[in-house]
Amino acid sequence: MQNPKFQVFKSSANSEYYYRLRAKNGEIILNGEGYKTKQGCLNGIASVKSNAPYDSRYDRRQSVNGQYYFNLKAINGEIIGRSEMYVTRSGMENGISAVKRDAPTAPIEDLTLAGAY
Repeated sequence: MQNPKFQVFKSSANSEYYYRLRAKNGEIILNGEGYKTKQGCLNGIASVKSNAPYDSRYDRRQSVNGQYYFNLKAINGEIIGRSEMYVTRSGMENGISAVKRDAPTAPIEDLTLAGAY
């Protein structure tokens, strides 16, 4: 994969729509919640794109097992994206930097056109 992108897919387990943001290296750096409609999922991506540049929207966390992760929140405080788990704090910060850099201009790949994920 050469360019970062959002991927929209429909879960075969619950028929909800989800998005994930992949970095240039293909790693998933942000996941969205389940949405009942594809339009809801696309609205979630639009919210990520508009909120991603602002550092204050990132809620940095450490899990009980010592790993690090972050949530991206909208201006109203609602979580709109969750990161993967990172072993180090610096890894988490690198993930945040990648979302800030990539999300605002990342294209959307619609995987629902090929069927359920």
